[in-house]
Amino acid sequence: MMNFELILVENQIRTGVALVRLNRPKDLNALNLLLMSELKQACKDLDAEPEVRCIVITGNEKAFAAGADIKQMAGKTPIDMWEADQFATWDQIKKTRKPIIAAVSGFALGGGCELAMLCDMIVASDTAQFGQPEIKIGTMPGAGGTQRLTRAIGKVKAMEMVLTGKFISAAEALAHGLVNKVVPAELYLEEALKLAAEVAAMSPVAVRLAKEAVNRVFETSLEEGLQFERKNFYLTFSSEDQKEGMAAFVEKRKPEFKGR
Repeated sequence: MMNFELILVENQIRTGVALVRLNRPKDLNALNLLLMSELKQACKDLDAEPEVRCIVITGNEKAFAAGADIKQMAGKTPIDMWEADQFATWDQIKKTRKPIIAAVSGFALGGGCELAMLCDMIVASDTAQFGQPEIKIGTMPGAGGTQRLTRAIGKVKAMEMVLTGKFISAAEALAHGLVNKVVPAELYLEEALKLAAEVAAMSPVAVRLAKEAVNRVFETSLEEGLQFERKNFYLTFSSEDQKEGMAAFVEKRKPEFKGR
């Protein structure tokens, strides 16, 4: 694992979980180009690390990430933005095959909300606030906010958030299906790591195939999705983990998954 300037990476070998912490506290973890580039590299490195089975991304209690770094974008032209191709970094993070859990406390706004939604699950503290306030500075979400938010909470609520810039609380986010669970602020990271450890205890092969199948829902018809799910289901039977898992069930013992 290489050294990073704007993120901190902690590899918890005992549980198979890697913790990635956004580390720009003075700027409320605003997502500048360097931070996103480092996050992309960290996800790529961790995806290739056999001992890591699940990844948790977090910020700090005050902010997961309060948006993109507006100073980097304010004077740009459309051609500048097109040539920078900043969203290619987001596309690469999306390709991470291992599950990613966002542990969110405080502000998750604009790009911060989009980054949380890019993850596979979200654990939030009761102080978390989610929003897409880009409309208030004369623009709109560009890293998936209009698409993932609408898929997560439905058209009318997403439209309200995107067109007014209003924030929603952690409790509202839970009620609308945006997050998995809400816990007191002092427990949010612990809960996210606990959930990650539960995932990491499963067969890594089956987990990756299952994640791929769930994500396929948003890209295919039901019939195509069922065929894709079936293919991945059959593939699990080529793994040692499947043989071990079923043998352990029959023998009434805990399985020992090796990721093969």
